[in-house]
Amino acid sequence: MAAEVSPLAGKTVESAMLVIVPRLVTAYFASKPDPAVAAQRVAFGTSGHRGSAFNCAFNERHILAISQAICDYRASSGITGPLFIGIDTHALAEPALISAVEVFAANGINVMVDEHGGYTPTPVISHAILTYNKGRENGLADGVVITPSHNPPEDGGLKYNPPNGGPADTAITTGIERAANAYLEGDLRGVKRISYERTRNSPFIHRYDFIEPYVADLASVIDMEAIRSAGVKIGIDPLGGAAVHYWQPIIDRYGIAASVVNHEIDPTFRFMSVDWDGRIRMDCSSPYAMVRLIDIRDQFDVAFATDTDADRHGIVTRSNGLMNPNHYLASAIAYLFEHRPNWAKNSAVGKTIVSSAILDRVAKKLSHDVMETPVGFKWFVDGLNGGSFGFAGEESAGASFLRRDGSVWTTDKDGLIMGLLAAEITAKTKRDPSQLFDQLTAELGIPFYERIDAPATPEQKKRLLTLSPAELALDELAGEAVRTTLTTAPGNGQPFGGIKVITESGWFAARPSGTEDVYKIYAESFCSLAHLRQIQKEAQLAIARAL
Repeated sequence: MAAEVSPLAGKTVESAMLVIVPRLVTAYFASKPDPAVAAQRVAFGTSGHRGSAFNCAFNERHILAISQAICDYRASSGITGPLFIGIDTHALAEPALISAVEVFAANGINVMVDEHGGYTPTPVISHAILTYNKGRENGLADGVVITPSHNPPEDGGLKYNPPNGGPADTAITTGIERAANAYLEGDLRGVKRISYERTRNSPFIHRYDFIEPYVADLASVIDMEAIRSAGVKIGIDPLGGAAVHYWQPIIDRYGIAASVVNHEIDPTFRFMSVDWDGRIRMDCSSPYAMVRLIDIRDQFDVAFATDTDADRHGIVTRSNGLMNPNHYLASAIAYLFEHRPNWAKNSAVGKTIVSSAILDRVAKKLSHDVMETPVGFKWFVDGLNGGSFGFAGEESAGASFLRRDGSVWTTDKDGLIMGLLAAEITAKTKRDPSQLFDQLTAELGIPFYERIDAPATPEQKKRLLTLSPAELALDELAGEAVRTTLTTAPGNGQPFGGIKVITESGWFAARPSGTEDVYKIYAESFCSLAHLRQIQKEAQLAIARAL
């Protein structure tokens, strides 16, 4: 069943929906999570630990415990360089920053914080780590980003990036999670901490200019001169997020014809339009959250937004409005592999197992391999670092790619360069990315892709994690023979926590939700919308039988 769209979706936020920030911050400092309750323990998902202080899922004790666990991991791994730390504009980000640096300083770690006390996008932290570590074998840096990504205003989040610059892999996060929960269970015994006043004057806290090095380096990854000389008119909406103070320096340095349509920062995010489910969410891939930019698209040749920590992108074209994330990934791949002559000829495309098969068709047309991985950008880090991936992207509107010379740019998602790439495509091809996608589908077929949710009990979700092809027992899907059924990603052989069934012209994948009593069904057809609906219907029936 598809999720029901709220009657408020796409409308202006009502005052009654706004989070009361003083209450939220009070809950962060005053509430005490119970580690015996699963929902109140530290839990690292695909992008770190997330939750709200209102339900004891993101409180000061969580951050103190996680920060000490990171210090322990650094010590055991011999990481002795600086730790770059950034925050987004969520209300809980600054309180969590204070808690974290009190622990890091107490452990004698040199912490690099924004020199103006501002906000730092996720990709900027990745860029800073990689830039610092280039050519070094010892004294390597790592980083922390305090953000729940595009999640609602009452949420907080923290993720750790080791010296490779990307999201920490499962082995690292499992160890940090285990240690942090042990600290919670022990009433924070063993957590080192100094007072905020001592932290402010600590020799271990260093002011750092994050903006200038990142902005100055952009021309190494994007053809900024092509954008300037073509006079591409660009609209930019940071959605009140961490990129808000980066765009004007970019505009000024490179002389591009860009306008920031919203400079506002407000932790209630009252300027947003309501997302599909009636909640405030800074999701730049949602047509409901992106109403404002879509409505003014005729003022620009191309426009884009980034989410709250600027690791995701939303591309809006004059010709077709907000692009489906898979469609833009296809356009980006087609353009980049034909306009980056210094990339390795055998560089591959990294994609998640639930991304559109149009990416495979585009890569095949260009004679480049596709490496299909489980969900999570951590699976792309090594490929981007070594240059074996020219491009890596997720169906959820997160991607990064190499510098123009074929060396690594970031190993985390970068919404800023994905937005600027849309402008470069428009400048160099005289077509916007939507028009490029239409050209691709005229040759490769039109994909009909959708993700829906279906109800599942906790026991059924657990069962789905280990469901085998034999247990699913599906030989035919929507009138076509099943070619293969997967439980591991073909790109690296890793389990992806679900099952995927593929036919000649369609597929579906099912994965349990980590937070709700549902499972997610991703499905695609290259025949028709009716064929997609048939795939979805038969997928749900097959999974229901198996569960």
